[in-house]
Amino acid sequence: MSATPLFPQLRRLARLWRPVAAWCGGVACPFALLLAVLSGPPNSTSLRFALCAVAIALPVALLRRHPLPATALMLVGTFAALAQRPSWEVVYLLVLANDLAVLSVVASRGRRVALAAAVPTLLVQIASASYFTSGSDVYLRTLVVLSLALVAAWMIGLSLRERREHAVAQRTEAAARAVAAERLRIARELHDMIAHSIGVIAIQAGVGSRVIGTQPDEARKALVSIEATSRETLAGLRRTLGTLRRTEPVPGAEPVSLDPAPGLADVERLAVSTSAGAGVEVELRWHGARRAIPADIDLSAYRIVQEAVTNVVRHAGTRSCRVTVEYGPGEVSVEVIDDGRGCEPADIDRAGGWGLVGMRERVGLLDGRLTAGPRPEGGFRVAALLPVPDPGAESDAPARTDAAR
Repeated sequence: MSATPLFPQLRRLARLWRPVAAWCGGVACPFALLLAVLSGPPNSTSLRFALCAVAIALPVALLRRHPLPATALMLVGTFAALAQRPSWEVVYLLVLANDLAVLSVVASRGRRVALAAAVPTLLVQIASASYFTSGSDVYLRTLVVLSLALVAAWMIGLSLRERREHAVAQRTEAAARAVAAERLRIARELHDMIAHSIGVIAIQAGVGSRVIGTQPDEARKALVSIEATSRETLAGLRRTLGTLRRTEPVPGAEPVSLDPAPGLADVERLAVSTSAGAGVEVELRWHGARRAIPADIDLSAYRIVQEAVTNVVRHAGTRSCRVTVEYGPGEVSVEVIDDGRGCEPADIDRAGGWGLVGMRERVGLLDGRLTAGPRPEGGFRVAALLPVPDPGAESDAPARTDAAR
């Protein structure tokens, strides 16, 4: 019982010791560099180089969180070490370490902080060059080399920062596109799910209100149909919203239904419910050998039929329609024909719906073709042809963006 609170305390101590250790390493850097240059016998170049490499690495942890103090401590140590006229190996090491520190600051910080680190670095290197160079020509060449090296470090750091910012912008844009595509998919699914049911409910409510006083049995049938359609729609909405709200089961909560998404196999049930609920007889015809097709194509074909039948119920003013589903080689096609008023597609869209727009989006995402318009002999026709990929090549095909959930 007493050991349980020990772990949070240890974690807090570890969080406190990290910045303390970083500052201790940064402050120790100038002294360690000076001692490293002065230590050992005069000919121990390798030992001094190794000790300087360890000493110049002490402020690395501080450089991540506090770049300017870390750079200042490194420059103090660099100037003190170079004033002792060390070997050229140590000089190259210290200059490279300072340039890498500037590169890190430029890559991770803003322009002001980067300039505040780069300008003092260049000034310290210029001031230190007088200690390990002899003659004006050598001094000028050294200054040029030091300046070019620092400019190269600045450019590399700037390139790294731009690449990182570009990657962040790409991820943000991709996330925004994914959110927009998901919102469009959800809106399309909800529209396809609700439009048909609400159309049936509206028709049955109108029938019930007209006959409730004279034909109570017909009014009762209308109410039963409204209840059944409402329950089916609510169940579908509960499945969709439940899946959106949580992905893992919550203890004590009602489990989310994992029923499969509808497909062409449910067209028969759609025809029966439309005939019984909306009073529109649906003649269903099947052509070709029925077979399993990808889930996204199966769902889209069903939604197209559902929306087309809904338009017949709401706009055609007829008592019947014909639905044809044909399985062809490498494709599946659906067709919905009625003998009603035959209005133009734009008239249906202006009526306040998004049905034909949703059909075109679904068919376009699947690289299919959609035809919707009045028939010469009267009525309206909606036909969609959806390509079905070869099962053998399906593993090589790119994933579809509108896959059924």
